[in-house]
Amino acid sequence: MKKVGALLLLSSALLSACSFENSNVKTVKQVLEKPQFENTSVHDPSVWLDGNEKYIIGSHLQFAKSKDLMKWETLSESVASSQLFEDVFKEFEEEFSYAQTTTFWASDIIQLEDGRYYLYYCLCEGSSPLSVLGLAVSDDIEGPYEKVESFLTSGRGRSPDGQPYNATIHPNAIDPHVFYDEAGELWMVYGSYSGGIFILPLDKTTGLPTEETYGTKLLGGNHARIEAPYILYNQETMFYYLFTSFGGLDADGSYNIRVARSKNPDGPYEDMNNQDMIDAKGEDGTIFDDISIAPYGTKVLGNYLWQYSENEEYGYVSPGHNSAYYDEELNQYFILFHTRFPESGEMHEVRVHALLFNADGWPVIAPRRYAGEKIETVSYGDVQGDYLIIEDQNTIVPDTIVSQGITITNKKISGDYSGKVELGEQGLATVQLNGETVNGHFLPQWDEYTEKQTMTFTGLTPEGKAFMMVRK
Repeated sequence: MKKVGALLLLSSALLSACSFENSNVKTVKQVLEKPQFENTSVHDPSVWLDGNEKYIIGSHLQFAKSKDLMKWETLSESVASSQLFEDVFKEFEEEFSYAQTTTFWASDIIQLEDGRYYLYYCLCEGSSPLSVLGLAVSDDIEGPYEKVESFLTSGRGRSPDGQPYNATIHPNAIDPHVFYDEAGELWMVYGSYSGGIFILPLDKTTGLPTEETYGTKLLGGNHARIEAPYILYNQETMFYYLFTSFGGLDADGSYNIRVARSKNPDGPYEDMNNQDMIDAKGEDGTIFDDISIAPYGTKVLGNYLWQYSENEEYGYVSPGHNSAYYDEELNQYFILFHTRFPESGEMHEVRVHALLFNADGWPVIAPRRYAGEKIETVSYGDVQGDYLIIEDQNTIVPDTIVSQGITITNKKISGDYSGKVELGEQGLATVQLNGETVNGHFLPQWDEYTEKQTMTFTGLTPEGKAFMMVRK
């Protein structure tokens, strides 16, 4: 992974020093053509790059690939249709019996130093933490894979520490993400609800745990609705970013993506308010205690609705279970997640958005799905116009945030918010909104709803409140 340099991170002081007037700076003018999207419905998408192809694997052995992150070819829609295993029901008969299920949940693929592909699978019925997590290997990313070992279970008997399994403190062994740290060591972060999110060291040669343990706890407990951990390292900021999803995954479950960061892969992780995420858990004796966990983690994406007019409303419902990666060829970060949509029930699809890092070194998500745009310097003339604006809150509620309206004229903001704009290089910006400082990025993007190129902004206040803007 090569360094991103000033493209992705500037200190606040440098951002101020780089502020400029439109007349003094020559800006890059990219022209975005109408993209061709081919959608896929992989739930819980975990990404892996293999040559020019980007692969995503999710729950139910759903599997898809793409060359451009816009047009996806669905390779498998279910366990029954999957070609990842030659005879999945026979090979995993014992695991299906233990987990009391006939399906797989969120999976992950990584290529280890021997060149082979290591698929980390999990099985779980869903209403209990009876789960199995294990490893299968193939010489081809598209399979077939051969089971190596189911190495971690939860839900009954004794835990690896010798104590009786306790779902309030021990993990539900699902949702694995396997990654290398900067020292070349291999880790697996995993967990959902129950006792929380854990991280476990793995052997770099075998891909299996180095010892019999659940590993180190990072956050969660007492059945708090926290799951889908994914860890991304940024060489420029030198932080590990832990993404998790809070809330329930269904359309009225208020799923949302949150992030915390650490200098070490195994933590401790803190959010923008310097809160240790180990304290993010439900109160003793509770189940799904959203009130206790809502203040923790920096929320970067939740339910929202862009209201262009009374009859034109677009947005996301319960977006979550993301993966993320740095694309060396494009020199950009991306985040991939599944989402549901307003008035569409439980129908879901994968969305890919540019992932940017603001002047404080925190990730923010571009408001529109990726359509080939590149990060570039913008001028005050570029960002003028009428915008829709979303102000998010660290809540876990099914309510959908509806956009309001503002206008940017020169440096001034008017409308439902008042304030000003200060621009820096490569789209970095500081925006004042009703007295709050928002550090983020302006980014030219394609708006698939209005079918035209537009300007967007995404950012966070120092306290971790997220704002998004889209020019109408």
